[in-house]
This record gives sequence, C-alpha cells and structure tokens, in this order.
Amino acid sequence: MLNAQISKSAFADSKPHYEILDGLRGIAAITVVIFHIFEAFATSHLDQKVNHGYLAVDFFFILSGFVVGYAYDDRWGKMNIKDFLKRRLIRLHPMVVMGSVIGGLMFYTQATDAWNDVSGISFGALLFATVLGALLIPAPPGVEVRGLGEMFPLNGPSWSLFFEYIGNILYALFLRKLPTKILALVVLAGGISLARFAIWGPLGDICAGFSLTGVEFTAGISRLVFSFSAGLLLYRIFKPIRIKGSFWIGTITLIALLSLPRIGGADHLWANGLYETICTIIVFPLLVYLGASEQNISKQLTSLCKFLGNISYPLYMVHYPFIYLYYAWVKNNNLTFSESIWGAAGVVVGSFVLAYLCLKLYDIPLRRYLTKRFLKVR
Repeated sequence: MLNAQISKSAFADSKPHYEILDGLRGIAAITVVIFHIFEAFATSHLDQKVNHGYLAVDFFFILSGFVVGYAYDDRWGKMNIKDFLKRRLIRLHPMVVMGSVIGGLMFYTQATDAWNDVSGISFGALLFATVLGALLIPAPPGVEVRGLGEMFPLNGPSWSLFFEYIGNILYALFLRKLPTKILALVVLAGGISLARFAIWGPLGDICAGFSLTGVEFTAGISRLVFSFSAGLLLYRIFKPIRIKGSFWIGTITLIALLSLPRIGGADHLWANGLYETICTIIVFPLLVYLGASEQNISKQLTSLCKFLGNISYPLYMVHYPFIYLYYAWVKNNNLTFSESIWGAAGVVVGSFVLAYLCLKLYDIPLRRYLTKRFLKVR
C-alpha cells in the first residue's frame, strides 16, 4: 500500500529504490484528501464533484504487492514468517496507533446531526474505541461510537490497513509460494470478482470495504485479492522498458482518473462500474509498470518523489479526523464549498504539517528503535 516503501536499512544489501513509485503514492494520497473534503458537499457518490478518489486504495494495494514482492520474494532463505510479520508491523503499525489516538482526541469536537451525538458517548466508550482502533480491531456494532457502521469510527481510512494486513498475511502464508502461472490464475479470479461487483453489483462502484457487513467485507476482500496479487504478479514478470516522464504521465493520469465525476448516473450504474474496472485492472498496473521502468531521473525529481513518498502514509493516516471536523462544520452551518474554502485549505495544510511532524518526531524514531530492538538486520 502507500506505506510499502522499501527501507534502505531493512537489509544490509538493500536494493535500488523506486523513487517514481514513491512519488505517485504521494500524489494518490493527496488526491484522497481532496476527495474526502468534497464528500462534505455530496449526498452520495452520484453527485460528488471529485468522485473517484477511493480508487487510490486499489492503486495503493497494487503498489504494495509489487514492492513487497520486490523487497521480500528473494529473502526467505534469510527470513521466516515471524521475521516478515515483525518487519511489516514495525513499518505499518506506529501510524495506525497515531491515527486512532488523534481521532480519539478530536472526537468530541466533531458534533453534528450526521452521526451520533458525540456528547452522549461516554469517555469509557471513546477510550475503548481508541484502543480497538490502535490495535486495528474492527469495532463491533454495539460499540461503534460514530454510528455510521465503520470498522474504525475514529479514523475511517484504517479499514484499508486492516485489509493490507490481511494481504501481508496471505503473502507470507500462501501467495509467495505460488508458481507464477498459478498466481496469474489468482489475479484472474480476483479481477473477475472485482469486475462483477463493480459492474453488476448494487453500487455501480467499488467504494466499499469500510464496514463488516456482508457486501462491504466481500467487496474489500475482492479489492485486496486482485490488486495485491496483481502487484505481486507484475513484479514477477516485470521487465523495464525505456521511458521518460513517467512521473508526470502517472501524476496527470491519476489526478484525472481519481477526480472524474460519476459516469452514467443512477440509471446506468454499470457504466461507472465499467470505468472503475478499467482503471483498476488495466490502467493502474500500467502506471506502476511505467513508474518502475524509469530509474535515471534528476536530483530535483528524486527529492520531490522522496518527499511525497515519505509523507504519503502519515498523510493518509492522520488527515481523516480533520475531515470529520470539517464535515461537521460544513453541515452544521449549511456551507457551500466557496464559503468553506479557507477551512478546506486549512484541512490540507494542517494535515500536511501534522503528517510531517508525525513522520519526523514519531514514526521514523519509533520505527528505528523497534527495528534495533526486535529485528536482526541481515
């Protein structure tokens, strides 16, 4: 996912870095923030202006499969399943904890009729929800404090980390052992399942996975299985081509695809589902392929991509409590986007600042400590 960067300190003989993939991960994360801001002005995804930002999760899953395969496929003689899972927990979980804590601290500031009366939620219930979120345990319906049916009501985007963990476990136990041809069949089956849900399913999109209900959970698994497996397969068969400008090609393509308004409307749900199927199954793997192919880029672009890659995961994990606050402010005051544009800008800037502070003062130091404490670098 967007957190799947290869740490150069992970192994003594670390491999070359895919800077452009890091940069594209950052662009997709920024688009997610913008998408969530515009949710405050929509009644559903049928009328949302910046509409397809949720597809960034599928792009992240493909990136994750590709990079995890690149980083670990040839390391299993030096590493067992326990070592792998410890590495992934150290890489992923500090920001899971931070996102839940920030969500808990901000919860009582997010009062609106759009969800449960926050003043009626006891501190004990909030603390329990915070601990569940920090442990990445989905909230049961009886203790879901926001009342929207989310697995992680204090920090919604944690649902994708829940599936990311499932993907990493499947990789360690099963996917890494599959011959490439069998892995291709898994990708095919996952693609068929994803297309079936997108085109003929009840939503006409794949914006699902954040709840434990049957439809939501099934959709989340379909998104994960196809995209993570496709990324791993892409790594297995990858042969770079000669290309220039792949970062800018990928950036323009991602922004355009993730921002496009709904296609087909309520009368033709299948049309939007077909669009999202094409994006996920064809375009996103192609963007990863192109981004991985170009290696010799300028120092300026390398620095930009490094920054975007570093900030992407913290940004993704800390911005949503601000979105809850912004959403409540907009709904409580019946604001239009133009009336709330400075608040929207504050969400973006504040999320970037907080993400950077979390990265430098919390995530990197804690991961460095945990790596020295629990891992043997080989």
